[in-house]
Amino acid sequence: MALILVFFGFNLLQAEHVNNTIKNNDSQIQSLKIQIKQINDKISSNKSIWLKKYTNFAIYNQIIADIEKIKKELKNLKNHKSADNSKINTLNHKLETLERQEELLQEYKTNPFKELIEKPQITNIPNISNPIAIIGGISFIKNLENQKSILKKNQKNLESIIKDLDKKYFLLQELWEFDKSKEILDQIRQNQSKKLELQSAQNILNTTIDIYSKDSDEVVARLKLQIKNQIFKLIYIGLTVIFTIALALALKVFVRRYIHDNERAYTASKIINFFNISIIILILLFAYLENVTYLVAFLGFASAGLAIAMKDLFMSVLGWFVIVLGGSVHVGDRIRVSKDGSVYVGDVLDISMLRITMHEDVTLTTYLENRRAGRIIFIPNNYIFTTMFANYTHGGMKTVWDGVDFTITFDSNYKKALSIASDVATKYSRGYTEITRKQLNKMRDKYSLRNNNIEPKTFSIIESNGIRISVWYQTNAYATLTIRSTISGEIIEKILKEPDIFIAYTTTKLIKDGTDGFGNKTVKTGSIEEEKD
Repeated sequence: MALILVFFGFNLLQAEHVNNTIKNNDSQIQSLKIQIKQINDKISSNKSIWLKKYTNFAIYNQIIADIEKIKKELKNLKNHKSADNSKINTLNHKLETLERQEELLQEYKTNPFKELIEKPQITNIPNISNPIAIIGGISFIKNLENQKSILKKNQKNLESIIKDLDKKYFLLQELWEFDKSKEILDQIRQNQSKKLELQSAQNILNTTIDIYSKDSDEVVARLKLQIKNQIFKLIYIGLTVIFTIALALALKVFVRRYIHDNERAYTASKIINFFNISIIILILLFAYLENVTYLVAFLGFASAGLAIAMKDLFMSVLGWFVIVLGGSVHVGDRIRVSKDGSVYVGDVLDISMLRITMHEDVTLTTYLENRRAGRIIFIPNNYIFTTMFANYTHGGMKTVWDGVDFTITFDSNYKKALSIASDVATKYSRGYTEITRKQLNKMRDKYSLRNNNIEPKTFSIIESNGIRISVWYQTNAYATLTIRSTISGEIIEKILKEPDIFIAYTTTKLIKDGTDGFGNKTVKTGSIEEEKD
């Protein structure tokens, strides 16, 4: 009985030990899985170009394996007597899809990291032989340093990824001791495959960085030496130029002090300037004119100086292109040009590459300002950039706003005067108003036209000598003065017939015949009729 009890107790102790061991193993397995998950999350969150390249490489290999598998399956199905056509069609469709994907990922077939590990070529190394080339040399050095920085950044990122893969490998090895499953074995193989690919790329990248660093350092050292030489050369040339300028100034002072004839002193000063500029040009030529290339550059600068001296000519040619291509002015348009206080209005006769030829017409401008007309005006095309141009007939417009102003006395019936002016203006502008309305409707496709009220407008404004009546109307752009004359005459005729409207004007009238000087007009105020004194 005692032996049975002892045996039973021993079994209980052994079972308890086994349970504790299993619990400990489960705890370790869970801890290892958590650590592996943390590393996987870290690798996944690392948006590295290396991982993206490797992922595409792995996808390409998987696609190749799937293609081979489908091809074998299709071969077996076709050799089978009772072939399943539906399944064959499905597999063919999958095969076509995978083959298209294979074409897209073809660059990852052999070397997925080619762009990252290939040594950059150092080409087009500048030769710094003048001060202008210094800027290009400094820019080239910065590009080399940036390229080296990118390579080292990729190297550091790759080292970090490989370290994480090493940690993951050791954790998977520990997990394998507890869990001999196929899943863990596949993870170990995948991890090692990725690690081997990245280590191979790392070895090549280290060699690339070493070689590129030596090459770029050599180029940078040579460029820095050239830059240093050019800076010292520029300083020497600058000092020489300053000396020549100082000498020229000293000679000018000498000339002013000892030559009292102003004309001779002026001539001597001009000669000194000429020789000074010539010496400076010769210094620069001998310093930098080492081959034909610099001669061409010198001629280019000379051409630029010529272009500056003849800028008006070149601007006129450019203005011709603007006028022709922009369509702001056409032959036959009526334009208005103002320059230095003079205003010219007329019709465009011709537009050449250098100038606009205009025939000056009799207009309100010639009546009020010039008192001349019929002249041929030549307008340089460069005026389109610097001078006020007004086109009365742009966009097919044939009409413009014009107006007539007159002043009546304060005791006149201004409302009746407004009505008369409006009626007369409407009578003579009715046809032009309709033309304007149609043309504005066409122009809305090109321009933003908000105010489309083109009916005659009348205004009454208080002035110091009476009430000014202003009437505005649409009129022919080519005959504004004629219509203004007609409207003015008819307004005067109608106003003179009205007993309660008096034209206000500055005049002195001596009355000796007993009349009031206004044609004995009477003004009715209410029921009282007063004689105008």
